[in-house]
Amino acid sequence: MSTDVHVSVAGSDRSTGEAADPLRTIGRAAELAQPGDRVIVHAGDYREWVRPPRGGTSDLRRITYTAAEGERVVIKGSEPVTGWIPDGGGVWHADVANSIFGEFNPFAIALEGDWLVRPIGTEPRKHLGAVYIDGRRLDEAKSRQAVAAPRAHDSVVDDWTGVTVPIEDPAWTERNWFAEVEEETTVIWANFGEADPADALVEINVRPSTFMPVHHHIDYVTVRGFEMAQAATQWAPPTAEQPGAVGPNWAKGWIIEDNVIHDSMCVGISLGKERSSGHNFATIRRDKPGYQYQLESVFSARQIGWDREHIGSHIVRRNTIFDCGQAGIVGHLGCVFSVIEDNHIHHIAVRRQFYGHEIAGIKLHAAIDVVIRHNRIHDCSLAIWLDWEAQGTRVTRNVCHNNCRDLFVEVSHGPYVVDDNVFASLASIEVVSEGGAFVHNLVGGTVRLEPVMDRATPYHRPHSTQVVGFSVIPGGDDRWVGNLFFGGNPDLAYAPGSFHHGAARYGTIGYAGYPASFESYLARTGALEGDHQRFYGQKLPVDIRHNVYVGGAQPYDHEDDAVVLAGEASVRVSENEEGVALLVELPDGIDSTSSLSVSGSDLGHAYFPDAAFENPDGSPVEFLTDITGERVVDGQTRPAGPVSGLRSGTTRVPVVRC
Repeated sequence: MSTDVHVSVAGSDRSTGEAADPLRTIGRAAELAQPGDRVIVHAGDYREWVRPPRGGTSDLRRITYTAAEGERVVIKGSEPVTGWIPDGGGVWHADVANSIFGEFNPFAIALEGDWLVRPIGTEPRKHLGAVYIDGRRLDEAKSRQAVAAPRAHDSVVDDWTGVTVPIEDPAWTERNWFAEVEEETTVIWANFGEADPADALVEINVRPSTFMPVHHHIDYVTVRGFEMAQAATQWAPPTAEQPGAVGPNWAKGWIIEDNVIHDSMCVGISLGKERSSGHNFATIRRDKPGYQYQLESVFSARQIGWDREHIGSHIVRRNTIFDCGQAGIVGHLGCVFSVIEDNHIHHIAVRRQFYGHEIAGIKLHAAIDVVIRHNRIHDCSLAIWLDWEAQGTRVTRNVCHNNCRDLFVEVSHGPYVVDDNVFASLASIEVVSEGGAFVHNLVGGTVRLEPVMDRATPYHRPHSTQVVGFSVIPGGDDRWVGNLFFGGNPDLAYAPGSFHHGAARYGTIGYAGYPASFESYLARTGALEGDHQRFYGQKLPVDIRHNVYVGGAQPYDHEDDAVVLAGEASVRVSENEEGVALLVELPDGIDSTSSLSVSGSDLGHAYFPDAAFENPDGSPVEFLTDITGERVVDGQTRPAGPVSGLRSGTTRVPVVRC
């Protein structure tokens, strides 16, 4: 029989947990909760790290942690600090007793891990500590002297793209802090500007998480309706344990829904890897590349039960995630077979306090059979990054805009599907993979292609974690059907020979010279000598058809049915009290462009895995719902792009309703 366990800031942990006799902490309720129980948390701030000791036994007997209906419940990884002493010039200091931290003092722990690029070497290291005044986070200064003399910036240059990004509130960059950790105290200097900390709420983070088990296989837990903030999370690369403000920590069947998650030092939600299969060995040992350790982690995970029966199958939906330094949602291995839908993710990694190669609104490795559906992601360094083993992955009906980049798919062999999305940023799609199907997307910016011949990555049995082989990425094996491409300023495309090792183009022109059929590919390789030598570096064939190009975007040279329209064309995303809408300007002629709808059965097999484009249940993927939710009748025609109702002239299309 299920039980409701109540928690209130007015309660006591000696109480029974009944509605009239609530507990004081969520952690105490977690100790009592059994499979099938609900922990109902009432309004207030709870400064604790919730570490459930057990989970449910099935989807029908899960343990649910939920905010009481209509009540605001905040779980914080921070503690308030008072007693600030003025030093002049807006700078104050406080002596914080180290007893507040216990064994974890984030002001003494440097940000570190594999693929963290800056700051490194002789640069002052960043730490996991943070200072907040009335909920706003201050940046860490490089020295005690820098707290007294900060320098504001109107913009920063994105490390990856070179794009200059404006800072929304330049004056706020003047607020910063610096700490020195002593034997019994941590001294913190902070520049609060014109604010008096005695009249404000000043907090410092002291906990590495807000809601995450310390043990593995705490399965079938629901986390619903909370605000979770100010966690001192560590950098979370795919070759290390991946902590988050909230997450299952190597388990199965979690539901994380309707939460507001913000101000995590690195990661908001983690669906990531555990520690035993590798933990920053490239950084610690410095004997092998991180790539090699990541490859080893895949096989190590298989040996400890990385499969559908024990790991993954999580649901992450309707959360709002913002102001995290590395990723809104991160995952390697632990994210398999999951659904990530209807989330609003914004302002991820835009403070530029540190930089590394694991930064995105959603950053997943080994996203096997993961569905990323109907999320809105904007104002991020990168919106969605699928890295390694994007197999059976589907990215559908998402709206990405105002990002430095929208979608990056790296060293994967497919089959993966990207359909009915809006990619409205200047850099829309980067394909450093093969085996992708891009169907009915609106591509408002550039498309960049890059082969990778020095990193072989795994591929799997369909809908399984079992590894069947691995290969490098010669490029190609992609399908582009029914997409709407916009042109733009060619000066904004990346130049050949840049850090990206390949030029970006508007449209599919970057595939020029790729084989247009498997027969022509075999003819090329058949004319060469050797076994593997004759295949090395040969681009795989592509299937590009029924696309529409406007505003100067250009088609693949063998796309015989391409529609290229001249005239004014633009796309932008607007937001008001009613929701989010596309404002699309299209030239004459767009009204008469349409083609028969396709399905996974029409797309062949991805080359290396020899696997079809299927749903997780093994049925062929269908493209019968556009980004607005409108259904398309199977067998009928669809216009190019993700919206059935686009017309010449300017059209406003609601895509997310408030």
